[in-house]
Amino acid sequence: MLHLQNTWRRKVPALVSAAGLAMLSMTATAAPAASVFIEDLTSPELQARIAAGATTVLVPIGGIEQSGPHIALGKHNARARILAGRIAARLGNAVVAPVIAYVPEGAIQPPVGHMRFAGTISVPDAAFEAILEASARSLCQHGVREVFFLGDHGGYQKNEVKAAARVTAGGACRAHALLDYYQATQAGYVADLKRRHYTDAEIGLHAGLADTSLSLALDPASVRPGLLAAGARAGQAGGVRGDPTRATAELGQLGVARIVDASVDAIRAALQPSSAKNSSSHP
Repeated sequence: MLHLQNTWRRKVPALVSAAGLAMLSMTATAAPAASVFIEDLTSPELQARIAAGATTVLVPIGGIEQSGPHIALGKHNARARILAGRIAARLGNAVVAPVIAYVPEGAIQPPVGHMRFAGTISVPDAAFEAILEASARSLCQHGVREVFFLGDHGGYQKNEVKAAARVTAGGACRAHALLDYYQATQAGYVADLKRRHYTDAEIGLHAGLADTSLSLALDPASVRPGLLAAGARAGQAGGVRGDPTRATAELGQLGVARIVDASVDAIRAALQPSSAKNSSSHP
């Protein structure tokens, strides 16, 4: 009897452990399949998603650039991925490609713009456009019909337009430069902040209150709160255009809402059949 009890005591933990591992395995295999990010999926899972109607792919574009002493170099990459995920979730029939992180940031030698600061990485315009075009064509090869470039940085918006035009001209599918994504941060978001009595000088153009608040809302780990005042003191010579001192995640959520809403509306409009577009413009 004692032998049986000892045997049972040895087996119970093993059985519990095996059951726990099985449950963890089921969770690990089930969760990614629901993800909107194609890098989380297996090839058959993605193919099944496309066959079920997810023929729209969002391509988030970030960059590696300085943002003063208070925001990490990967700011654009983190924001673009998170925002693209939220936009895809709202659309319901879209998936998200990996972030394109290598983008034009200015001349390397002699260094211009952000390239004057350690960590910034720049590629030529032609190389960047070729990556966008090849990425879109690769996706189209597997049944995707619409590709949207979502650029988180203003400097390469024109490159998105050129690459999208070349993909569409090829005829396999359509590509779009979703300029509304970026413009939402330049118009509506800024207007929201002004209504709360923040000035243009404070809101800024780069690493100021608006930019920093967006990062606090989406990727707070990328912001060094103790260095916000240092960011303000750094000024343009230190890579900051604006004053991030009063930046908050709550202010950043205003920008998040603007970007997601504007992007979803623009994508849905672009996906409408021509007849529907014509009828909506002539009530």
